[in-house]
Amino acid sequence: MPENQMPNFEELVLPHLDAAYNLARWLTRNTQDADDVVQEAYLRAFRFIGGFRGRDARTWLLKIVRNTCYTWLHQNRAQQVTDPFDEQVHTEAAESQDPEKLLLRKAEGQLLNQALEELPTDFREVFVLLEFEGLSYKEIAEVLGIPIGTVMSRLARARHRLCESLSSDLSNGNAREGKSTNRSHRRDLQTEQESQSINKRLSESEFTNEGADLSK
Repeated sequence: MPENQMPNFEELVLPHLDAAYNLARWLTRNTQDADDVVQEAYLRAFRFIGGFRGRDARTWLLKIVRNTCYTWLHQNRAQQVTDPFDEQVHTEAAESQDPEKLLLRKAEGQLLNQALEELPTDFREVFVLLEFEGLSYKEIAEVLGIPIGTVMSRLARARHRLCESLSSDLSNGNAREGKSTNRSHRRDLQTEQESQSINKRLSESEFTNEGADLSK
C-alpha cells in the first residue's frame, strides 16, 4: 500500500482498537487468542485500506475482525461454529422482551458474563455488537452479512437464553443461600440449647453447694 495512505489507516482504523478487541475477546473467549485475532485483523485492514470507500470505518473494521475470528475458530475450535441456526424457531422466540431486559439490567456482572460466554457464537456476537458496542441493527447486519430480520431474531433468542440461564443461576443461588441460612439457624438453636443446659447444670451445682454450706 502506498506510504501516503498510512495517515488514513491511522485516522480511520486505530481509534477502534478497543471495539475490535472487545468483539474478538467475546468471540474467542480468551484474551491471548483475542490479541492474535486482532493483530491479524489489523494486518488485513492495513492491506485492504485502499479499498475502503464507506464512511463508517468502525463497521468496516469490525466486519474484518469478525471474519478473522471465524477463520480462527474454524481452524482451532470448529465445534463452536457448527451449530445450525433455525430462523423460524428463533423468530418465534421474539416475544415480549421487557421482563427479559429488566432481568438483564439487574443481573450481576459476573453472572451475566458467564451466561454470555455460554451462548452460541452467532447469538453472542449480535448481543455484544448491540449492547456493548452500540451498533444499530443495520450496522450489525452489515458486519455479519445477514438481513436485519435475522439480526433481530438472533438478538431475541440471545436475550431469551441469557434470561433462562440467569434465572436458573439466581434460583440456585437463592436455594444455596436458604440452605446456608437454615444451617446457621440450626447451629444457633443448638448453641442456645447447649447454653441453657450449661446454665442449668451450673444452677444445680450452686444449689447443691449452698445446701452443703447450710448443713455445716
